[in-house]
Amino acid sequence: MASNPLPTVHEIRRSQRADGPAAVLSIGTANPPNCVRQEEYPDYYFRITKSPKNSRPCNGEALLSPHGAALGRTPGAIAAAAAPELAASAASNAIAKWGRPATDITHLIVSTNSGAHAPGIGLRLASLLGLRASVCHTMLHLNGCSAGSASLRLAKDMAENNRGARVLVVCVELTVVSFRGPEEAYPHMLIPQAFFGDGASAVIIGAADYAAPDEHERPLFEIVSASQTVVPGTDAVLTMQLTESGLNGDAITRDLVPLAAQYIEGCLTDALQPLGGCPNWNDLFWVVHPGMHARTVGPHRRGSQVGTREASGEPNRCERVREHARGDCHLRAGRAAEANGGGRRRDRP
Repeated sequence: MASNPLPTVHEIRRSQRADGPAAVLSIGTANPPNCVRQEEYPDYYFRITKSPKNSRPCNGEALLSPHGAALGRTPGAIAAAAAPELAASAASNAIAKWGRPATDITHLIVSTNSGAHAPGIGLRLASLLGLRASVCHTMLHLNGCSAGSASLRLAKDMAENNRGARVLVVCVELTVVSFRGPEEAYPHMLIPQAFFGDGASAVIIGAADYAAPDEHERPLFEIVSASQTVVPGTDAVLTMQLTESGLNGDAITRDLVPLAAQYIEGCLTDALQPLGGCPNWNDLFWVVHPGMHARTVGPHRRGSQVGTREASGEPNRCERVREHARGDCHLRAGRAAEANGGGRRRDRP
């Protein structure tokens, strides 16, 4: 009696791949309960660092001591304890909206700039959520502002190359790791402390199985393509290092903004060319980093389509998108503030 032939590698790979593209199935967010109102933050900042506004500041490690002593822990220890809890809150929201049990999660990606240690945030998060022991973990550290994009790029590959996979992606940030008093030699360190708050976001990524569709799932967005480009010779433009006193680093804005303006159009072209060419930029909805004003506005000052105005004098669509990105950033911050009486939320006293 003849035995059944073994499947070929090609047949195995074809059966492992999903039918449809990766899609965002659910989104959840969370902020810490503690809140510092924006208008109160300057006084709060100088008070907690014991640095009078008109005094000459001392070194950063010394200025960290009052804050660390308040809880009897270093910034890294505070983040290590608080980040999994905040991440779990965002992930629980996403799972609840998804409508399936947490045990259906097959892959977990956690990204953070708020420390690096083992066991990491991902392991603690999996325990808090009750995920299966067989969940595939991936941790990303110090990806900066591109952390969310990098996480989604990985999740897309996981979902599309593993039929039935459901990838939980969680990004969590606590500014306590970069919290320090003012230093005369490093005035730019005040910018992120005044600009950023604490929070976590979570999405569930999956790809459709046309043979057995899930009636509980409703894709919100499809991820058609994901790519990454590194600008050569920019190693020193943006740096981050984890030290005993927390997260140190530098962002040379005077270099970063011109680089973004110089390369953004080429990056967009390279990303869209494989998808059928490059349309007129004014006919395409696209956004750039909705962060500091200079980073967002800089690329639109070029003398190309990316920064032109229409003959009517009204902002073209790209400029309206830019304003939308900035407005959306403030809107999301405002909504979070309204939920807690107004202000920024921080995991600190």
